[in-house]
This record gives sequence, C-alpha cells and structure tokens, in this order.
Amino acid sequence: MPRPKRIYSDVFPYHVSTRCINREWFGLPRPVLWNLFEDYLYGAHHFYGLLIHAFMLMDNHFHLLSSTPGANIDEVMRYFLTETSREISRMTGRINQTYGGPYRASLINNMGYYHHAYKYLYRNPVKAGICPRVEDYPYSTLRGVLGLQKCIIPMVPDFYLFDTSTEQTLAWLNTANPQETDERIRKGLHRSAFAPSIDRHRRKNDFNASALPKSAAHLLFDGDGFGEVAGLVDVVAEGVGDVVGQKLQGDHFQQGQREP
Repeated sequence: MPRPKRIYSDVFPYHVSTRCINREWFGLPRPVLWNLFEDYLYGAHHFYGLLIHAFMLMDNHFHLLSSTPGANIDEVMRYFLTETSREISRMTGRINQTYGGPYRASLINNMGYYHHAYKYLYRNPVKAGICPRVEDYPYSTLRGVLGLQKCIIPMVPDFYLFDTSTEQTLAWLNTANPQETDERIRKGLHRSAFAPSIDRHRRKNDFNASALPKSAAHLLFDGDGFGEVAGLVDVVAEGVGDVVGQKLQGDHFQQGQREP
C-alpha cells in the first residue's frame, strides 16, 4: 500500500514518527540515545528552522510534534534521519540501515486534533508500562519544559502547561484514553492530514476539543500563530545558553553533517 502523499505547510504543525528497522531496538542505552537526538534536534532547529513543540524517544521509535516555517519538512527530516542513523551505526557497529523506511508526517490543522496528538505523544511510555506518570519519563521534552531536568532542545513555549493550571494539564495527560480512542488516533496519524478514524458505532468523527483543557494554545491556530511563536524559541532556550554556545563552537556541528 503506497504511503500517503506529503502535505507541505509553513504554518500548521506535523506529528512525525519513524521506527527502527524490523522494530528492533536502536541498540544504545537510553541516556546515550537521548543525548544524540538532543544534539540533532538542536541542529535541525538552528540549521533548518524547525520549531519543536514536543519530542518523545522510545526504545525503537520516536514521536515529534513540530512545525516548519520554511515549509521544508523533507529537508529537515533528511538531515535529522541521515545524521542520527549515521551516528547510531557508528556507535553500535550496525551494518544495515537504522530506520525501517520513510518517516510519517501527519499535518495537524485543527486545535482539537492537536490536543489529541499532544496527549498521545506524551502518554507513550505510560501505555508501554515503563513509568506510572508522563512526567516521570526522562526521555521526552516534558521534563525539560517542566524544569525537572536540563534539556538543550530549543522548544516552542508550551501553552498547555503554563497558560492554564500545570497540575490540571498533567492530570489530563495522566488520564488514560479508552483503548478504542487511542487506536483511532494511531490510525489517524498515519494519514497525510491527521483525521481520527470514524467511530464504528456512531459512524461519525466526533473528535473535538470541547472536553479538553482550554488554554492559549488555541491562538496557535489563529492566523499566523505558529509563525509568530518562532521568535520565542530562542528566549526559552536562553536558560541553556552556555551549553548551546558550546555546541555551535569548534567542529562539533557542520550544516548537514557531524564530525565523526
């Protein structure tokens, strides 16, 4: 079955995911793998303008919520996947390719859908039985955004956590969806434009944001909202300015490649 045709946008965000070949593990300890992905997400932002809303690293795949003001998602992901694959192969001695195929990118052009994609992403380790609460998992951007650990990934401001009650948002994230709801979301994220599958009982798509926490995040979908937050990313990253500066000095990074 052919993959859906890519939709390019300079405004709306994508849910991006891919997994290791044959569903194998990446073959590196999680802390080492996390540092590697941090480095190249940092590079993707500064070299290609990627705006990062949320990132989740699992043992054999990752999820990324991001937007591309340059409408260059293919260019961004070519850099990111090529360089992370090269580093993983070098560090593990892997001969075959790292990733199992092209990445999936599902455009999210509806605030209600963004709610579901955001929650789906952060609940991955809880659903996998790795940790009891979303904020306990150290290999996602959530702990960095909450200030629980250092994170050098330049993040778009998280309106869910800080424009309403942080406790309320965490309680929402830690409340499991019905299994059928998660399955509908999973299938919807395989489409070019995210649209959860039709409820087989009601025969309609009843996904909306009405029952979800309201916040200033809805502003992102008004006019050029996603473009307007681009200037805030570096302000958020100021807290790790020393680390960021070190990563761009010397030979650690070059555009599109990294020194072995």
